[in-house]
Amino acid sequence: MSEQDGAGPEWFHREHGGQVPRGEDSRPPNQAITGMWTKCDGCAEFLRNEDLEENLQVCNLCGHHHRISAHLRLEGIVDPGSFEELDLDLTSTDPLGFVDSKPYTARLSSAIGKTRENSAFLYGPATIDGRPVVIGSFNFSFMGGSMGSVLGEKVTRLFELALKKGCPAIVINASGGARMQEGVLSLMQMARSTAALARLRDAGHPYISVLTHPTTGGVAASFAMLGDVHLAEPEALIGFAGPRVIEQTIRQVLPEGFQRSEFLSEHGMIDQIVDRRELRGRISTLLSLLLD
Repeated sequence: MSEQDGAGPEWFHREHGGQVPRGEDSRPPNQAITGMWTKCDGCAEFLRNEDLEENLQVCNLCGHHHRISAHLRLEGIVDPGSFEELDLDLTSTDPLGFVDSKPYTARLSSAIGKTRENSAFLYGPATIDGRPVVIGSFNFSFMGGSMGSVLGEKVTRLFELALKKGCPAIVINASGGARMQEGVLSLMQMARSTAALARLRDAGHPYISVLTHPTTGGVAASFAMLGDVHLAEPEALIGFAGPRVIEQTIRQVLPEGFQRSEFLSEHGMIDQIVDRRELRGRISTLLSLLLD
């Protein structure tokens, strides 16, 4: 099939989804999918994993932003080798002895084994184009980036460290909200983290909040929406309760695109929508405007 036949060069696709391209350098489909190709959630075409990695997990065909690890997010923003992770051994306990379909301790063990991280948040000092910052990122793969006592402690320490160093704070948010397995101890983190942020702002140091998909619940209701500047990735879901819950509560049909970053931008809730591949440059420009 040629490009004139309706397919892009080297791509063969169906109306409702792509097939693995066959070329001189490709393996048979059943082998090529494993470890080499990823099907785009946006356009359904198959993408080379190495191309996705080079593009920070953004589809170079439709621009869809796939999920990305916290470490890769930070690598795409800070100066190479400048990030120093702090408190990486902090991990949650089970103060309430919580059990739903399985014990909370089992969920924690599963998340640690899956992500090879001890919590849903990592942070530390770094530089961006030589300017000192304290930066942190959520890891949504760890129990949906939910905010428990350890995550709240780390975010609080991030703001406190930025205050001590007299430099900007940056948080890349991706969370389903408070962690229900820790009950009120989780909800307390909203107050603790915002109090630390208030002290940072009183000292005149800027805070940049980056909102990614999704940023919801107690995280959205606290420090995520208290930035001096709010940046968001395209089509990110941002809000407190989900659209389905809101519709059921108010018994009204919500506007198209409700709670997506484009909708929030139109209504003045965020400052800019930024492609992940341009985020480092945009943050660097903001830092120069805020600091110089």
